[in-house]
Amino acid sequence: MGMIDDMMESMIGGMTKEEKQEIMSKMMEKFFSGMTAEDKQKMMEQMMPKMMEGINMAEMMPRMMMGMMGGNSGGTPMGMMSQMMGGGQSTGMPMMGNMMTQMMPQCVSTMLPGLPKEERIDFVLKMISTLLDRASADMSEEERNDFVARALERITA
Repeated sequence: MGMIDDMMESMIGGMTKEEKQEIMSKMMEKFFSGMTAEDKQKMMEQMMPKMMEGINMAEMMPRMMMGMMGGNSGGTPMGMMSQMMGGGQSTGMPMMGNMMTQMMPQCVSTMLPGLPKEERIDFVLKMISTLLDRASADMSEEERNDFVARALERITA
């Protein structure tokens, strides 16, 4: 182990899970305080493939999305993500939406090949249903039908 590993072990070795979450939340708040939205976005794009290794996204993605949309949940990982994205303030949500539309395709491209066939199928069907439902929530029946038709064209192309 190197010097940094030794230092980290001595600092956090005896901490409880709650203490680790609290210190992580405080560290992230300070770490991200001087960064622009663009800086945060670039960092997330670089970190995402590494963070995705070994994660079962078919299970985690629905929980993660609900946690993010639910706002800041304190020292939990989703609370930290919310802090990073803008603290759950109204100014954070447009950035979140923009970041998610860029990150989600990359995230799905990274994780799908590693899932067993049945999990891939279940995940994709669930995502298609959720995407169509949420994206068309404020549409008229005619707009929704056009939207679904366009989605089917894209899927079958």
